[in-house]
Amino acid sequence: MNNVIIRKATAEDIPAIAAIYDEIHTREEAGEVTTGWLRGVYPVQKTAEDAVARGDMYVQVVSGDDAAGSDSVVADGRVVGTAILNQLQVDVYADGEWQYPAEDSEVMVIHTLIISRKTDLKGLGSDFLAYYEAFALEHGCKYLRLDTNARNAAARAFYKRHGYTEIGIVPTVFNGIPGVDLVLIEKKLG
Repeated sequence: MNNVIIRKATAEDIPAIAAIYDEIHTREEAGEVTTGWLRGVYPVQKTAEDAVARGDMYVQVVSGDDAAGSDSVVADGRVVGTAILNQLQVDVYADGEWQYPAEDSEVMVIHTLIISRKTDLKGLGSDFLAYYEAFALEHGCKYLRLDTNARNAAARAFYKRHGYTEIGIVPTVFNGIPGVDLVLIEKKLG
């Protein structure tokens, strides 16, 4: 039996988070996925370290039968997903023509959502997104914003299936990666 939880990350989770980053970079380099991220640029272990230090890194952890024998085991299971949840809007969000103008204090942002493919459990991304939405409401935020690389068709389809709307594409240098067409995405809760 498996138990999946999402919790705030600790310093002990950083190696497992970095391993998930490495996994997505390897898959990108093999042509299995298109995220637009670059190994050694973004996301990297320092991305996780900084987010853990800020207190806004969250991990999805599986315990029980699925966690047994994993090389990424932490005290209560295996980290299979990770994301940063905060109210820090990317600078180019100011250029967006949001359908729902909102005060910064009313906006929650999810950054760098990644689910490991080293699990056969289904629905983990949807579960993380549901957690994000509940987290936003608990913090008084009914406006959700996020972004993805325009080349990341899988992420764009995923967010659309969950009721998110693309409001525009802004060219930018994103986390040190030049020439990114950043898709701005939003959803209003309740």
